[in-house]
Amino acid sequence: MKSLALRSSGGGWATNRQSELDALCDQLRALPEIAAKRSIQWAAGSRGQREGLSLTQRYAMPGDDCAAFKTGDGYQLLAMEGMLPAFVQHDPKAAGWSSVMVNVSDIAAMGGRAMAIVNAYWHNNHADSRVLLHHMKRACDVFGVAFAGGHSSIQTGYTPGLAVAITGHASHLLSCYHLKAGHRLFMLSDLTGSWHGDLPYWGCTQGKSPEQIRAQWEVPAVLAEEGLAVAAKDISNGGVLGTLIMMLELTGCGASLDLSAIPRPRGELMRWLRAFQSYGFLLVVEPDKVPSLIRYFQRSHLTCQPVGSVTDDGKIRLDHAGDEAEFWDIRDQPLTHMGAV
Repeated sequence: MKSLALRSSGGGWATNRQSELDALCDQLRALPEIAAKRSIQWAAGSRGQREGLSLTQRYAMPGDDCAAFKTGDGYQLLAMEGMLPAFVQHDPKAAGWSSVMVNVSDIAAMGGRAMAIVNAYWHNNHADSRVLLHHMKRACDVFGVAFAGGHSSIQTGYTPGLAVAITGHASHLLSCYHLKAGHRLFMLSDLTGSWHGDLPYWGCTQGKSPEQIRAQWEVPAVLAEEGLAVAAKDISNGGVLGTLIMMLELTGCGASLDLSAIPRPRGELMRWLRAFQSYGFLLVVEPDKVPSLIRYFQRSHLTCQPVGSVTDDGKIRLDHAGDEAEFWDIRDQPLTHMGAV
């Protein structure tokens, strides 16, 4: 896909720049990763009546990265992820590792610490099944999560598949239900990683010790406990914009996003916007907490930069070098139907 390369062309410089931004919006809207999120609407339809529910009741419903159940000392968190059958079949090593990592990121996005996972998998090959389980267990050991078993079924003719559920705990909850107009939007990333071949996948765990990895994934929980963020969502399939749409849908808020401010590695902007980041979060921050948040990351290898703000009109507007384009209208074009509208 064409990158956003803004160039002067005589008197048409500003016009060309705006047209390239409009073209980028069109490319982003057409991403299959974003379109795939539409299937979530079937789960949204099963939630039943929502009017009159308390915030605590909404926390326990589908919508955030985890369901959160109030306990005496905080919230019990529960989430689940499924791996694509082709991924499980062709790369059982990566599928096993990723199934744990993405679940841990969901727990982190809620301000929590992961506790244990269970899994269910189907396969047609005993050797690949051993590889799958080995790397799930390896990931659990690295992230400090209990590997609590589950369900296995191996039969000739089965299509490989894997689903992993996780539980965790948060003393102070981060939730997309907390969004309000005027909140600041930050992007937290680890730019010390690298691309995985030609894929839009950015990995950042290689070369880090288990202790370093655990401390890194614990950062959102620390931000929640210190009152430096009110919401977070991990950047996964759907990239930055797909994640932002889902983050905003719960409240019907909108956002302005400055593409020029997004921290990223060298290379094509489009590749980074659509990337699955092994460690990446959108954070929502109260305005008076911004200086403290910036100070928190001053000596960190992690990058946390302001990239926009939350608005009250349900529209996502992208800005680049002073030019602006409307990317999405949350209220007119709901993606997952998990929202308040």
